[in-house]
Amino acid sequence: MNPTVDIIYSYFPKMTDIQKEQFAQLAELYTFWNSQINVISRKDIDSLYLHHVLHSLGIAKFVQELAPGTRILDVGTGGGFPGIPMAILFPEVRFHLVDSIGKKIKVVREVAAGLGLQNVEADHIRAEQLDDKYDFVISRAVTRLGEFAPWIRNKFQKKDKNGIPNGILYLKGGDLSEEIKESRLKAELHPLSSYFREEFFETKYLVYVPM
Repeated sequence: MNPTVDIIYSYFPKMTDIQKEQFAQLAELYTFWNSQINVISRKDIDSLYLHHVLHSLGIAKFVQELAPGTRILDVGTGGGFPGIPMAILFPEVRFHLVDSIGKKIKVVREVAAGLGLQNVEADHIRAEQLDDKYDFVISRAVTRLGEFAPWIRNKFQKKDKNGIPNGILYLKGGDLSEEIKESRLKAELHPLSSYFREEFFETKYLVYVPM
């Protein structure tokens, strides 16, 4: 049995009615747009809430709170993960979702519009081409950390406004010890299994790199 939106409500019980409704709308919006432009594998769309939405919110479990006005860049967002679920949960935080594939950004814009999200900006651009500064850069297994870090190294605000210093919040699975060593980054590994009890998360991690 594939989890429904109730799995999100169970892990994040303090949501407003508007947020609950927005999360509930995700299934219909992604099912429709995925049939037009394939951004999630056909077999995986049935596991949307577990594999994509809840996985994205592993970042929220780690940061817990974000100050209003915090700016977050989602690099290689694909169909809007982790940015869209995070934007629903943190309506006072500004999210900039970017991807090098234009049709994926079309889906992101349509989903954000369908949800009425006012805190999401989406652009068809590579991270390296951006001039803006952000508090955090989030991403979901776009490439190896050692390749990813140079793209966004100069994209951070100097002043911290949250409980944790500005940096990279990266969702990735498997044995990451070699990858972290190769990257030479001072990375912290946080197992998502400490937040979520489902078997899917047993090999999934949040990698936090203060920048």
